[in-house]
Amino acid sequence: MRAVSPVAPGGPSSPGSSPLDVDEAVFDVVERIPAGRVSTYGAVGRLVGVGPRRVARALAQGGGAVPWHRVVRADGSAAQAVRVEQLGLLAAEGVPVRNGRVDLAAVGWP
Repeated sequence: MRAVSPVAPGGPSSPGSSPLDVDEAVFDVVERIPAGRVSTYGAVGRLVGVGPRRVARALAQGGGAVPWHRVVRADGSAAQAVRVEQLGLLAAEGVPVRNGRVDLAAVGWP
């Protein structure tokens, strides 16, 4: 698996950066999540240098072209608004889901 480096100082999370730069950084990380694996909003945020809510906002507003379904909450659950679709897409990739939660210990990334 290829290591993902955090964004360098002056990158997308710096004060002068545009929201689109942050969105693109989020999308870049999400595109690296392999099929059958998942990450959390917080883990993606740490790689980009933003908080989990900012990651969620980027994916909600324009993440349709990336595998957004591979990003879940820290407890392995899906957001209510996309729960059925997200869990279905993950199940199709062979991601283990029990009681509506992904087994992050088994398939967490990175």
